[in-house]
Amino acid sequence: MEMELVTEKHIIRDAKVRHGKPHISGTRIAVSDIVTWHFRLGLSVEEIAAKYDLSLASVYAALSYYFDYRTEIDAEIASGQSHYEAIAASSPSLLREKLQALENESRDSLSS
Repeated sequence: MEMELVTEKHIIRDAKVRHGKPHISGTRIAVSDIVTWHFRLGLSVEEIAAKYDLSLASVYAALSYYFDYRTEIDAEIASGQSHYEAIAASSPSLLREKLQALENESRDSLSS
């Protein structure tokens, strides 16, 4: 009987996909995405599999990979969060600006 490594069947790295982040084979869904959805947003494994048309095995493989490389994946998630926050700080939301302007107009009209 030939031994097959299950994680390697489901999780791959390709420099051309997601900047080389480990991801589910045949998709652009990174292990860090699965971790975020499951542990930070509280989605169950079944919900993730159904919502993103993944096999349960691939979602479990992503979680298994995470526990094997937790420090690396946590650093990747933190880096992505820092990048997002930097972009958000440098590019204010147009909607937020419009809402603030409306609020200011409303406040000005009430005080007049």
